[in-house]
Amino acid sequence: MEPIIRVEHLYKTFQAKNGQVEAIKDINFEIQKGDIFGIIGLSGAGKSTLVRCLNLLERPSGGAVYVNGSNLTELPEKELRRTRQKIGMIFQHFNLLMQRNVLDNVCFPMEIAGIKKSVARKRALELLETVGLREKAKAYPAQLSGGQKQRVAIARVLAGNPEILLCDEATSALDPQTTKSILGLLKEINEKYHITIVVITHEMAVVQEICSHVAVLDHGVLAETGTVEELFRSPQTEIARQLVFSGSAHITHMKSDRMVRVVFDGNSAFEPMIGNIILECKTPVNILYANTQTVHGNAEGEMILQLPEDTETAEKIIRYFREKGLSVEEVRDYVE
Repeated sequence: MEPIIRVEHLYKTFQAKNGQVEAIKDINFEIQKGDIFGIIGLSGAGKSTLVRCLNLLERPSGGAVYVNGSNLTELPEKELRRTRQKIGMIFQHFNLLMQRNVLDNVCFPMEIAGIKKSVARKRALELLETVGLREKAKAYPAQLSGGQKQRVAIARVLAGNPEILLCDEATSALDPQTTKSILGLLKEINEKYHITIVVITHEMAVVQEICSHVAVLDHGVLAETGTVEELFRSPQTEIARQLVFSGSAHITHMKSDRMVRVVFDGNSAFEPMIGNIILECKTPVNILYANTQTVHGNAEGEMILQLPEDTETAEKIIRYFREKGLSVEEVRDYVE
């Protein structure tokens, strides 16, 4: 199946006082239709530059962006404008028209498209119903909370009937509870309208809550990409580990004669594995590090365990984990 978005060898270079700066370098990934795809990285990783290249708000310095099989970088200007109409975008700071009320804000893109006023108003009210703000139709942006403003911005984008929705740090100005409600709304929109959503964020909790697939950016380079479960279960790069385990307690340095890393694969993390081992082997197991996250209702994570000195008992513990279908690997020193 042809992906709805395909990025090939994408580069973006800016001219700075001290010479050229490569914001993104040789980026390659695909997004399937109907996915909620996360692009995550620390500040300065190149996330916003990348998302603006996806609809050519920033023209790439090299490479190609394909949307529904068409290379946007090669389209004539008129055709590019037509394609862009199917790519909506919401931002961190909402960008509402302060002198217009909520209903008129949602009507605005339909006015530009030449849609009859009565038809536009009817559609706008339907969309305000979708985002839970129909009763605020006559209110002005200054009278709304941050979460309500973002809901209006989402309704306004939906007025253009987009196939793709780009969200550039759309929840980073909101408190955690409001963020959760906006992410829930985006998930509903994805399911109801089958819109492909690309979420740009520096918060792993956002990816964890809503995304099916994720790309990790590090200083303009694509560090790794895959499903969200894969990222939480077994991050392959240092930057991914830093993002996944941020905010968790870490052992800075430790040594042991025998240590293992046990990776939980979803359901198993809720079973009392360590308690069962202690009962079965009649020996203590030292938990040196542990981190689990709930991803799509399943537990994902890892533990670093110090095994007993007795070789036979240590091997028995390793066998126990493997019989439960868990990934077990021996580690010498574990440093985070």
